[in-house]
Amino acid sequence: MKTFTSILCFVAMAMGLMAAEEPAKKPNILFCIADDMSWPHASAYGCTFVKTPNFDRVAREGILFQNCFTVNPKCSPSRACLITGMYTWQLEEACDHNGIFPAKFKGYPDMLEEQAGYLVGYTGKPWAPGDWQAGGWKRNPAGDPFNKFSLRPPTTGIGKVDYAKNFGDFLTARKPGQPFCFWYGGHEPHRPYELGSGVRAGKKLSDVQVPDFLPDDDIVRGDLLDYALEIEWFDKHLGLMLDALEKAGELENTIVIVTSDNGMPFPRVKGNPYEMGHHLPLAIRWGAKIKPGRVVTDFISFADFAPTYLALIGAPPHPQMTGRSFLDVLLSDKSGRVDPTRNFVVTGREREDVGRPGNVGYPIRTIRTDDFLYLHNFKPDRWPAVDPESNYADIDDSPTKSLLIEQQKKGELKYYNLAMAKRPEEELYRVGTDPGCVTNVANDPAYAETKKQLAAKLEKFLRDQKDPRVLGNGDAFDHYDYKGSAAKKAKGEKLLQQKQ
Repeated sequence: MKTFTSILCFVAMAMGLMAAEEPAKKPNILFCIADDMSWPHASAYGCTFVKTPNFDRVAREGILFQNCFTVNPKCSPSRACLITGMYTWQLEEACDHNGIFPAKFKGYPDMLEEQAGYLVGYTGKPWAPGDWQAGGWKRNPAGDPFNKFSLRPPTTGIGKVDYAKNFGDFLTARKPGQPFCFWYGGHEPHRPYELGSGVRAGKKLSDVQVPDFLPDDDIVRGDLLDYALEIEWFDKHLGLMLDALEKAGELENTIVIVTSDNGMPFPRVKGNPYEMGHHLPLAIRWGAKIKPGRVVTDFISFADFAPTYLALIGAPPHPQMTGRSFLDVLLSDKSGRVDPTRNFVVTGREREDVGRPGNVGYPIRTIRTDDFLYLHNFKPDRWPAVDPESNYADIDDSPTKSLLIEQQKKGELKYYNLAMAKRPEEELYRVGTDPGCVTNVANDPAYAETKKQLAAKLEKFLRDQKDPRVLGNGDAFDHYDYKGSAAKKAKGEKLLQQKQ
């Protein structure tokens, strides 16, 4: 009996040693990014007119983040920051919307593939819009495409890509045991929408929470319901992907990240580093690795994602990366503010859409803390949403945009001015009590010291990062090649000729 017991002990010890010698299984990554979805438009945040059961599940079984921000609130520059782990003003042409993405700025998908053998791919919208080939990339910076399967969408505004089925196709393409990093890039809730689709789907105008910077009108409410319906389509495919991971036995070893690239396609939001333009939803789930049910208030920048992915595989950040990993926040068991130093974020923009004379941009830099948002508009003489002659091309066409223009023609200027009129050089908002950012207190003596401190902190941060805009050569951003609409570009060139 003693001999038999000794043998069992020996076998158990040997198995333990073998297990200890086996390398830890690398986590899979499912990164889900909506197109133009603002914070707080998920039901986990208390939004009443958007139902997102699958986003809510990720938040409930993981972490709900209250302070996630893109560096640049427009599609392609926002995504470039995610991919490179860098701030937008460090990315040269990739700082501009619809530009070129230089391949000298390395991306995390390539690093995961090269350093750890990950299979990387995407479905839907990857890094876009713009020209990655001209930048020297051999494939889209988000990875290899998996877009073979399509479907018949429920509305004309929703895309035909079958995201979930393409994710299944991706899973079958990997080798046994191979870790993966997949980019689910929903085209929703990007415009255009099918007019009235939200109401026809059973949504109620009375449920809508209209932001303070938009008129409380049924046109706006209906537009917001059409937007909400498309968020729910994105969320539906998220749920199908979670189901696929469960069926494959991979859910617990997959870190699931759900966010958006920038705020909703409405006036004064998308392209604008105000609260709803750069403040984004974020929920992250990672099986037993993350204590579930946490709500975290740490400030997370899109520049922080790529170094976090490298930290997941035990790799240091690439030397080019200027964001910092928040893996410590994920692995903590705390709610609230986990890292006291994560108490602010810096954002900004350069040229988004063209149409100003000479196709120049509208440069902004901002700093956001718990209580305040400070903005420095470097060219206040320019039209922020592009010139009236170009139909304010920096704002996506919509019923809401048309309403504001009609109000302006009637002399009703409140909401038009907020979205389209020229702005002062400095803006300061008390985001805790004014989340719509409609009352600028930059010239209020009561906030003079706050403004001074935030402006100094912002400038130091940007100088430390060698931001060309604060170092005196920011006009370079205006001269990078624009790869979008030729008609918009021609309009800006014509306006320049007319004003010379």
